[in-house]
Formats: sequence, structure tokens, C-alpha cells
Amino acid sequence: MSANGNIELLSATLAKAKSEDRAALVAYLPAGFPTVDGAIEAVKAVVAGGADVVEIGLPHSDPVLDGPVIQTADDIALRGGVKIADVMRTVREAYEATGVPILVMTYWNPIDRYGVERFTSELAAAGGAGCILPDLPVQESALWREHAREHGLATVFVVAPSSRDARLATITEAGSGFVYAASLMGVTGTRESVGDQAQDLVRRTRATTDLPVCVGLGVSNAAQAKQVAGFADGVIVGSAFVKVLLDAPDAQTGLDGVRALAGELAEGVRRS
Repeated sequence: MSANGNIELLSATLAKAKSEDRAALVAYLPAGFPTVDGAIEAVKAVVAGGADVVEIGLPHSDPVLDGPVIQTADDIALRGGVKIADVMRTVREAYEATGVPILVMTYWNPIDRYGVERFTSELAAAGGAGCILPDLPVQESALWREHAREHGLATVFVVAPSSRDARLATITEAGSGFVYAASLMGVTGTRESVGDQAQDLVRRTRATTDLPVCVGLGVSNAAQAKQVAGFADGVIVGSAFVKVLLDAPDAQTGLDGVRALAGELAEGVRRS
């Protein structure tokens, strides 16, 4: 019997936020950082603070989409010897502890090497809700999507301001769960403003799909979360959480810090 993943929980969570007339808060944290156990505790902390959905990053030696903060965290995790099995354990324990939808954000190469069927079945068995695949071209995604669908997992693709309308339609038609709208060209990290480009991208993406559109890349504080929540279904925050953990003098300070930041951001996405 194949285990079923939690795509329905993800869809229900995003729909619930919408019914409350707010955006969902999506938090990103890398597996294995600062340690495997430390990452699981960090997930519990951001959910306690108010995150609705969590993305677990699968650390990669060449994270092309990620800026220096997440690269540093990935490096620490990889030096600590993090493996895909640790990522699956992180998903399982985080899901069991919190009950929120947990996705994995990963580059394609590790899945390809691990085996698509093995990866999707293990992720579903762990209670995962799906995967965000920033570098898997839609036209090469049929095998992945078939296995993900079979196991009840969302396939979240990333769209960018450079994506033309016809291309957006191709991407959103193939995806499920939600669409990840990268607010600007370039890598993850905190930005001074997350503005017109993102709003225009959300508008163009919505014209092609009924899937929720969540915006990531650059949101780091409550004011920006409020701004993005004004036009997106979800606000994705990663580097800001990772930076709190990186800068903390000890583990407990880091956990308190990410919980507090999640609380501020959760308030930001709720302001009318």
C-alpha cells in the first residue's frame, strides 16, 4: 500500500487563510541546520510563532537560487553530514509535532540520484505535503508529476518576473498545491522592498490558474509581509529566519528569535 501525502492539507490550509481574509505565512528552514535535531526544533518554533506552512530545504552544494545566508546554512548542514534520510526524518517529526503542511524545497539533482519513486514514496510516508522544485523544467517533469500525484504530493513550480504569459500558463497548468512566485530576478535574501514586479507577476500568474500564488524572495519583516499579503495568497520567508539562527549566540536564543519573528510576520499577513 502506498502512503498518501498531504496535498489536501496544504490546499485546506491555504483556503482557510483565504477564508480569514489574510495571506498564509510560509516559513523556510534548511534541514540539518544548525543540526538535524536543531532544525526540527526550529520548525516547531516558527509554527508556534504563527507559520501556517513550512518548507524544509534539502541542502545542496550548489544552490543556484539561494543567497549567501541560506548558502552558509546549507554549508553547515552538509559539513554536518546531512543526508536525504535526515530530511525525511525532519519532515516526519516536524509534521507529527505541528500538524501543519510540510514541503521539501530541493534542486532536482539529489532526487534524480536518489530515485523519483523512492523519494516520493518516502516523502508521502513521512507526511510530507509536496515539493518545491526551483530548477526542474516543466517539460522534463512528467515522471516526477506522475509519482507525486500517485502519492498525494503537491508539485510546486517557481515562476519569475521574466516568465512570459504563455510560459506562465504552461508552468501553472503542470503545477499543484500553489505557485511559488519569485518576487524578483536573482537569489534569495532580504530586500529593502518587495514591490511592483511581484505584484505584476502575481496578477499575470492568477490570469492563468486558480492555484494560490505565494510570493517569496526578499520578505524579511512585518511591513513587507503586510505589503505582499495585500496582493498574494501566501508570503514566503526564508533568509530572515535562517539569519536569526545564524546570528544567535546559542540554540535557545535562536529558537526564541525565530518564534518571535514568525509572530511579527504572522501579524503582518493578518493586517487588513
